[in-house]
Amino acid sequence: MKRSHSFLLFLSFLLFVPSLAGQRPDGPRRRGGDGATPRSSRNEDRGQEEKKSGIKDYDEVITQDFESDPGLFLVHRSDDKLYFEIPKDAFNKDLLWVTQIAKTQSGFGYGGTSVGNRVVRWELRGEKVLLRDVKYRIRGDREDSVNHAVEATSVAPIIQSFDVKAWGKDQRAVIETTDLFLGDLPEFSAKRRLDASGVDKSRSFLEEVKSFPENIETKVLMTYRLSSNSGSSGSSRRSPTPFPRRGPRRDPSQGAVTVLMHHSMVKLPDQPMQPRVHDDRVGFFNVSFEEYDGLDHEVETIRYITRWRLEKKDPAAAVSEPVKPIVFYVGRGVPATWRPYVKEGIEMWQPAFEAAGFKNAILAKDAPSRSEDPDWDAEDARYSTIRWLPSTVENAMGPHVHDPRSGEILEADILVYHNVLKLVRDWYFIQASPNDPKAQKLPLPQETVGKALAYVIAHEVGHTLGFPHNMKASSTYTVEQLRDPEFTAKYGTEASIMDYGRFNYVAQPGDGAQLIPTIGPYDFFAVEWGYRQFRNRADQGLKEILARQVDNPMLRFGNPNPNEDPSQQTEDLGSDPVAATELGLKNLDRVASYLVEACCQEGEDYELLDNMYQQLIGQRNRELMHVANLVGGVTKANLRFGDASQVYFPVERSKQKQAVEFLQLHAFQTPPSLIQQDILLRLEASGVSDRILSSQKRLLSALIQESRVKRMAEGQTRLERPGDGYSPLEMLQDLRTGIWSELQQRPVSVDLYRRNLQRAHVDLLLDQLGDEVPSSDLPALARGELRALAAAMQSKLRAPGSIADQESLLHLEDLRDRIRQALDPQSRVSPSPASMSGSGSVQRW
Repeated sequence: MKRSHSFLLFLSFLLFVPSLAGQRPDGPRRRGGDGATPRSSRNEDRGQEEKKSGIKDYDEVITQDFESDPGLFLVHRSDDKLYFEIPKDAFNKDLLWVTQIAKTQSGFGYGGTSVGNRVVRWELRGEKVLLRDVKYRIRGDREDSVNHAVEATSVAPIIQSFDVKAWGKDQRAVIETTDLFLGDLPEFSAKRRLDASGVDKSRSFLEEVKSFPENIETKVLMTYRLSSNSGSSGSSRRSPTPFPRRGPRRDPSQGAVTVLMHHSMVKLPDQPMQPRVHDDRVGFFNVSFEEYDGLDHEVETIRYITRWRLEKKDPAAAVSEPVKPIVFYVGRGVPATWRPYVKEGIEMWQPAFEAAGFKNAILAKDAPSRSEDPDWDAEDARYSTIRWLPSTVENAMGPHVHDPRSGEILEADILVYHNVLKLVRDWYFIQASPNDPKAQKLPLPQETVGKALAYVIAHEVGHTLGFPHNMKASSTYTVEQLRDPEFTAKYGTEASIMDYGRFNYVAQPGDGAQLIPTIGPYDFFAVEWGYRQFRNRADQGLKEILARQVDNPMLRFGNPNPNEDPSQQTEDLGSDPVAATELGLKNLDRVASYLVEACCQEGEDYELLDNMYQQLIGQRNRELMHVANLVGGVTKANLRFGDASQVYFPVERSKQKQAVEFLQLHAFQTPPSLIQQDILLRLEASGVSDRILSSQKRLLSALIQESRVKRMAEGQTRLERPGDGYSPLEMLQDLRTGIWSELQQRPVSVDLYRRNLQRAHVDLLLDQLGDEVPSSDLPALARGELRALAAAMQSKLRAPGSIADQESLLHLEDLRDRIRQALDPQSRVSPSPASMSGSGSVQRW
């Protein structure tokens, strides 16, 4: 039932709570009998029978000391004692129970973190009430005898059993639920999330309970004893987000942590929403179950997409306002500076819904102040909220909660960590500032950061609408289109805001192209497919919408698969990675040229300069990796039989070879922009060579990896003429030619950066000689490359005067000897003749 995404790297998704309950009754809470079962109306006929069973008179249980709150159940509280009075018609009804950490301490996650959610059902069994955990993982055809078999394997586990303490009016069962909340049951516990050993009940207290017509909200202050080896931050489990997980760590001397837990118990709709069957050609989160039918030859997995229940006020109108719009409240903690941009991001989706037939389908509202509505609470199941978290984490997440029976999204809470502002600042400066003169000096204008934040919010809202990441979208525009101001104004910089295209790093100064992503063609398409209402023949209508994908690549969906499919990468732009990266590197050189001026101010330290220099290297690495993934790449067209001749299309040989040539020039040659002394002498005494080598090793390792080599070799067998493909052997030979180009010179001189690269190349090849995989050609290919390298080095070392300097001589001798020793441990290494004027040869073994 959980789905959680986020905005930066990859998640399956966290879930929170529904927004479907009614309004709270007017008037204050009532004490004693007011609002509770009237004493004069209690059934006194139970008498002696109840005495024998341990059931007491109502007045003995719910005394004048209790405050009573009417709603879904009648809730009675006195200090840390809590009773539920459950009406007969509330039994055997599906409820969604959602548990969150509402507040915590620094070092133990963040407020709003989901602990879990499940469907529960209260069941009256004689003088006991059972709380049962309801599963919808398997279902059977009720008209088929196989349903008996399904029911035989679908017993709902009992979470807890409660004695009926008294009977209220109309046979309402009164039970004590204190231990349900203070006892830390595994189904609702934050113990694992906090890396704790258990709860300390002596330091745990009931904080607040509110009962509404369709939900009950309970807050509990829980103290957990920490595990002796606990040292993590207790941060929430990963979601599909691209942001790094940085945060404070706990004090190791601390023995316990106290958190505010929030439990929402919400009545699910009596009539489940009409589901829409999932189709993998359109990206939607989904809820799945196994369906058993006596006529089927195999078990079928049915998937329903997760979506909000949008119904037209006027079903006959082409465009109508919904009966109930999707409303996001901008939480009280969102800084006033950024509130307009948060609202802009939420309502950025309105045009897509209007194209699907709904006007004002999604709205942004300010959360009411405490004076306006003292009962309003961000954790309340009725409200979907944007929550601002004071944290150094550079992140945002868009989880949602859905009804497992139908996929109906009931509620969502978008979590925005404060340092997401730093993230978008860094990205925008590095990727877009060459095209935005106002961004070439830090700090960025507030309007620029605000617009970037709106983009983040729109992306996260997309997750709460049911949409996962679509990494195909950023590869559907050509480089020419990305530089075209008219095209980008109309279609944005990527076909879907659910991709990780980031800012337009392809556009060049003077182009005037749009720089910040917005809702794209795929987003309009996905909203229409998922949300459009059909008065009849819905299946046919959905097929007609899907048919548009065949001739329009902008409307296609693809999950992240960067190592195999170069059209489904993260952080990329453009249909031609080589052309896009060539333009992107030009922009990075421009950024390097004004980096010091942009980041440094009189009297300030160089922390910002160091951060942006690292960002510059990181962006360069990402763009070059987009090129590397062309080698051995196979693109996927997510279409069906009859729509395309095939699903998988190997990248053409010429493009793969071009990619390796590009990397030789831009990755394996030392980039001048990264070794500018006016930058380096302000940052570190040494270390730049390690940074550059780290980048180069990452690319080399990506190219010379078993999975890529196997894919390339297998691709050869699928061609009519195997020689038409780009083979692993040819790739390795091309790499050797480029990385060791100095061996073609006379005399040979290898500088520091290239010596590091060449050592890394040899080390990587030597690593392939270890654990050999029977189905892999890589060990044999690596052995052949090493022999060729040793022979080439020996040829140079034998020729007098062929080496220009002592460092180069020792470098080549060392690598030659290491290769020989690895290939033949029993071999003896021959000495080299003098290779430099005036120097004697050094004998080595």
